[in-house]
This record gives sequence, structure tokens and C-alpha cells, in this order.
Amino acid sequence: MKILGIIPARAGSKRVPNKNKRLLNGKELVRYTIETCIESKLLTKIVVSSDDLDILNIAKNYSEVIALERPEEISQDKSLAIEFVLHTLDSQEEKYDIVAIIQVSSPFTQAMDIDQTINVLLENDHAKSAASVVKLDHALQPSKIKLIKQGQLISYFKGEEDKMIAHELPELYIRNGSVYVSRVETIRSGNIITEPCMAYVMPRERSLDINDEMDWGMAEFLINKL
Repeated sequence: MKILGIIPARAGSKRVPNKNKRLLNGKELVRYTIETCIESKLLTKIVVSSDDLDILNIAKNYSEVIALERPEEISQDKSLAIEFVLHTLDSQEEKYDIVAIIQVSSPFTQAMDIDQTINVLLENDHAKSAASVVKLDHALQPSKIKLIKQGQLISYFKGEEDKMIAHELPELYIRNGSVYVSRVETIRSGNIITEPCMAYVMPRERSLDINDEMDWGMAEFLINKL
């Protein structure tokens, strides 16, 4: 079973400029993901896909990693993720069974998170993909969502008379943006994540997904705290 690990690290980042090579606790963000992937026991090969020469040079410091320059035409803001995944697959001489995408924006991901997301897919012959998820906070339950009409709070889904106590609400999960795993035939069909999709639950403290400066501030806090 050959598993290709892809680390996407595009140059463009609007909300956090130069995010992938910005220093977090004295180390470029992309290094956290590279080093975590190297610790994985299941990844056969690791490729950093980027249009940023600085990031590619960082990747070249690791003998276990291939630095792959991503073409400009698939490095735009509106470029689809499937494009860089197919480009990476097609660039390799070896044939792979599984593709794992590990996001740089999730610096607290551990090697075990990568391997367990892979395992939940491998353990289910009918599954086409798998993703890391985090349990939804009680305050974000859909039944608590409100609209504001003329200054008044209006329930969006249900009235306040419905179940609102934490233990009465179902456990809900969202993808945390850390790890995505798919069979190669799923990728070749034009999809990355599609049903049946298995879930691997990550703890909240490892599920931070850096998308803006507030997230970055939280990452700085957590890296010193943890």
C-alpha cells in the first residue's frame, strides 16, 4: 500500500500575508507540517507543492521531502484543490493507492493524527475518503443559531422551547481542515472528499486552523502553553 503525502503551501494568502513561511515561535509555519509528516509511519513519500521559491527551498532542507514547483496557472486564488493534487500525482513515477493532504494552516497536527485518518479509511473497504474532524462546541449548535429582525432575536431553526441543554443536544462534528485522505481512484474521478467518508476525531487543542490574524494570535498562545 503506497501512500503519497501532499503538503500544499501556496504563496498567496490574503488574510495572513506570507502565512506559510511566517515565523511561529521562531520557525516557519510550513516546517511544522513537514516535520510532522516525516514522523508519520504510513506516508510512503512526502511532497511539498508550492509556487513560492522560499517555501520550496525550505522543503529542500529535508532529505525525506520532495519540493515540487506548482505551475502558476493552478496557483491562483480561484484554483481548485483537485488541480494541485492531480499535478502532484502525475509528477511522480511511482503509482500510489492513497493520497493524504496535510494542511500547513494546522500546525498542531501530530503524526498520529495523519496515520489515524489514513487508518480509518484503510479499515473500511467501501469508504472513498476520510477527514479529520473536531467536535462542535455547544455554543455553535445549529439549534442555537439566531436571526436578527428589527433588532429582535429570532430562532433560525427551532424555538427556545426545544432542547437547548448541552446533554440533550446531539454531538455534532465539523472538518477541522487538518488532514484529508482519499483513494487515488477518488482523486482521478475529480473529487478529494466524497461519501462514503470516514471520520477521525481530533481534540480541540490540536484542531486550530489558521485563517486570520486572530487565529495566528491563538496559535502563538497555544504553542507557548502546550
